Amino acid sequence: MLKRILSYFIPVNIHKKKSSISKNLEVTWNNGQLVLDSRNTNYSYGSLQRVLRKGLSYIGYDRIRKFNTILVLGVAGGSVIKTLVDEIQFKGKITGVEIDPQVIEIAYKYFELNEIENLEIVIDDAFEFVLKTKEKYDLIIIDIFQDTVMPNFLFEDFFINRINFLLNVNGFILFNTMTLNKKDKDRNLRYRTRFDENYSVRTYPKIEDHNELFTIKKLK
Repeated sequence: MLKRILSYFIPVNIHKKKSSISKNLEVTWNNGQLVLDSRNTNYSYGSLQRVLRKGLSYIGYDRIRKFNTILVLGVAGGSVIKTLVDEIQFKGKITGVEIDPQVIEIAYKYFELNEIENLEIVIDDAFEFVLKTKEKYDLIIIDIFQDTVMPNFLFEDFFINRINFLLNVNGFILFNTMTLNKKDKDRNLRYRTRFDENYSVRTYPKIEDHNELFTIKKLK
């Protein structure tokens, strides 16, 4: 409790861990809240939770409550899953895919992700998982970073087409991206053009300074 109170004045680190995938991971009390950070960015809770909460609100909480299946690619500490369960009261099945088992250890120990009954965690590469899964989803949340770097495969036609195939009609993709420079912005402009008239694409720039969100609805 003392560390939590102190965190309103100065961040208080309580856990540091090296990871071969995520490099440096830190759990910190910050303004009375536990957050998970990498070396240069917030991984869960904090600003990232605010970003994804806004994205979910753009889709609509009432609409999300009516979905049956949600896929989260990139779990980290699980802040978006907590938003789905605690704030939106989503009761359907959530599948979370995370490549880094050490991140999931932290999510279980510090953020109680293992107590969510309608959540299945899969330790796997997101690209490999979407190739193998036979399920379809009403909402696919893509939130994959290694520190501030986004893997190239997220923007390649094969991955985009596979995600589109896994999405149910009238379902949504929520894609969180980071735009740090002109190259990133141009990449996002190209990404938007990959969707034809069967999809409704909206872009929300300048979310928490460097994040740009996409919501993509599958019309037919």
